[in-house]
Amino acid sequence: MQNHLNDGFVFRYKLVGSVEYIKSGKDQLFLSKMVKICCIGAGYVGGPTMAVIALKCPNIQVAVVDISTARINAWNSDTLPIYEPGLDEVVKKCRGKNLSFSTDVEKHVAESDIVFVSVNTPTKTQGLGAGKAADLTYWESAARMIADVAKSNKIVVEKSTVPVKTAEAIEKILTHNSKGINFSILSNPEFLAEGTAISDLLNPDRVLIGGRETPEGKKAIEALRDVYAHWVPVDRILCTNLWSAELSKLAANAFLAQRISSVNAMSALCEATGADVSQVAHAVGKDTRIGPKFLNASVGFGGSCFQKDILNLVYICECNGLPEVATYWKQVIKVNDYQKTRFVNRIVSSMFNTVSGKKIAVLGFAFKKDTGDTRETPAIDVCKGLIGDKAKLSIYDPQVNQDQIQRDLSMKKFDWDHPVHLQPMSPTSVKDVSVVWDAYTATKDAHGICILTEWDEFKNLDYQKIFNDMQKPAFVFDGRNVVDAEKLRKIGFIVYSIGKPLDDWLKDMPAVA
Repeated sequence: MQNHLNDGFVFRYKLVGSVEYIKSGKDQLFLSKMVKICCIGAGYVGGPTMAVIALKCPNIQVAVVDISTARINAWNSDTLPIYEPGLDEVVKKCRGKNLSFSTDVEKHVAESDIVFVSVNTPTKTQGLGAGKAADLTYWESAARMIADVAKSNKIVVEKSTVPVKTAEAIEKILTHNSKGINFSILSNPEFLAEGTAISDLLNPDRVLIGGRETPEGKKAIEALRDVYAHWVPVDRILCTNLWSAELSKLAANAFLAQRISSVNAMSALCEATGADVSQVAHAVGKDTRIGPKFLNASVGFGGSCFQKDILNLVYICECNGLPEVATYWKQVIKVNDYQKTRFVNRIVSSMFNTVSGKKIAVLGFAFKKDTGDTRETPAIDVCKGLIGDKAKLSIYDPQVNQDQIQRDLSMKKFDWDHPVHLQPMSPTSVKDVSVVWDAYTATKDAHGICILTEWDEFKNLDYQKIFNDMQKPAFVFDGRNVVDAEKLRKIGFIVYSIGKPLDDWLKDMPAVA
């Protein structure tokens, strides 16, 4: 049914089942019947995404559910479980109105029209595909629960990063347990960058929705598209088939990680030849076919997605008989690992080929600024490398606490991506590591400083004061190129900056391969 009025037109469309919404004016949308959305998983993706949907769709009820009582309690408190600029304001504006956080998973799933699933898809640690394949245990569990409690037709939306063809497996589980209820499966991958997640959600460069190319699938795509259309221009909402949407997420992260590994590979060559990687990257980025983004050399990429998604991509390629393609993407990971190892080797070789018993200040532990996320942060491998040479570390990060740092340095690889209740309850504290809450405390009496996160405050520290309180010679190893190296050299520091021309001290003590 459609109505049209001049100067304040009204359109009426079907949305979900018997639910209708009305579009009034050019940009305003509101619902004639309340739609209910539920998101399973209150993590870095589910929490912020649902908060913004609630903000932009005041007539849609949004519930975020999780089995972790501690996490839900934090979402309902004044101290949210994750740090993201702007998130606090959005949550507090909507919470108690049309946004709720609950551990009553089954109730909210049963009552919802659209169910987003944003559970962990960690890399498998054992069995077939260990070290590469995604572990879909939590996804399968969520699907079986949805089928169990559903009493009405539902749209189920993949929001986690999943392997291609996951939707097909989930569809089979739901179909074989449907009890006559119809389920439509959609893929709606997120493309958020931590530190800018809220602005990314408010003004996305694209929203991707994949679904079955059937009448039912197209209706489900339209329903989800209409939710996003409350604030996202329709031309930015891309609709594809399921497999394209699933693969697009893996491809996007692989391409971004590839750019970082490419510029980091160039940084090693720049140091060897006397070139400046910043100047090279600027020149390359001026080519409009390439562009300037993701060309900052660093100690390596981190975060929850890049490595995991590339390993997943490698596994999918191998399973589809594409070993050459798999090898190509493996190299992106290898270069990233090489960059971290190279950084540690540079530190040790510069400091008379040993850091045993020496205090090293580590400034920054999160994988990037403006987030407290430490998943796959390069700092873990750098710190472990220094600890392996018996260094004494003093770590400071403005958003990462001592418990998290100790957990990260003591857990096995990939354990971090499993739910907290399945992680080691009391990881062994790493001796020779102290965590402090002030950069000046971290650097006092230190032999060297490692800058591993590009927090803005590290640019503006009083480095003269820091130099005066350090052991001599005093070293700065800048893994993010955030400090003015020449200014620090004038103070008296020996400075190593990724991909920059080496000073005489570093030339005399080359890093061991």
